[in-house]
Amino acid sequence: MSQFFAIHPETPQARLIQQAVGIIQRGGVVVYPTDSAYALGCQLGDKKAMERIRRIRSLREDHNFTLVCRDLSELGTYARVDNTAYRLLRHATPGPYTFVLEATRDVPRRLVQPKRKTIGLRVPDHPIPQALLAALDEPLISATLALPEDEYPLTDPYDIRDRLEHEVDLVIDGGFCGLEATSVVDLTEATPRILRVGVGDVSDFEVA
Repeated sequence: MSQFFAIHPETPQARLIQQAVGIIQRGGVVVYPTDSAYALGCQLGDKKAMERIRRIRSLREDHNFTLVCRDLSELGTYARVDNTAYRLLRHATPGPYTFVLEATRDVPRRLVQPKRKTIGLRVPDHPIPQALLAALDEPLISATLALPEDEYPLTDPYDIRDRLEHEVDLVIDGGFCGLEATSVVDLTEATPRILRVGVGDVSDFEVA
């Protein structure tokens, strides 16, 4: 049965953050709030936990997971970022965007899109995941908490606990997030490509 932490969405309690990080480091799968929707997360190097997320979401083997990073500097460790992409990223992070970029060798091979060698990365503008990432000192493997039988992502932490209490190790109640996933922007080429319009404003990535 999963644990349930009520963590303040603006001033996260350090004690609960440390406990949550301990669960992640012991192989746990956690539900946590972001600046878009609730998400599932696990430790970067944990293949078993990642496969649990895949089962919960009924994801295909070729699904691209997202690396959730603290800041643009950490993002740059896991992706190749040219000057044009850097300027766009600097303006848009932190924020509710997922960026598709060419992966570096620091990204575990199982997370890289096999044909294009890309990875999805994002820097959330929310105190709870930022506190988790700071305490972990590395990115989270993450996927939006949208169950296969539902049209929209789950938003109520109590409903999430009822439905996933035997599937995840921790549900973090950070209040209401939202019903939309992130906007997804491909920055692997000179011209940005908007792959999905979500909660983030994509006007800066549109080509006139």
